[in-house]
Amino acid sequence: MKHIHYLDEKAEEITEAGAKGIKLRTVIGEKDGAPNFCMRVISFDQGGQSPSHSHDYEHEMYVINGSGTAEVNGETISLKQGDIIYVPPNTNHCFRTIEAMELL
Repeated sequence: MKHIHYLDEKAEEITEAGAKGIKLRTVIGEKDGAPNFCMRVISFDQGGQSPSHSHDYEHEMYVINGSGTAEVNGETISLKQGDIIYVPPNTNHCFRTIEAMELL
């Protein structure tokens, strides 16, 4: 079992090409004995963005606060507090913020 406040987990700045104003906190993952599950809090500054990318696992994300857009396979989706988005495996996607935004 693990119990923490997410702000107690160290935030790592994402520095890959095309990333701007993103910090990532892995609050539950392999180091916690969860080989098939990962919970991350992704914090975007206002005007932040992720590069377009895909990977072999799915994303399920909840917008904790803020607003922005997700582009999934060329379709732009508006995001706001309380929204949930599912991105299937091997699907091109990226995120851009209108105001600072946190995703779980």
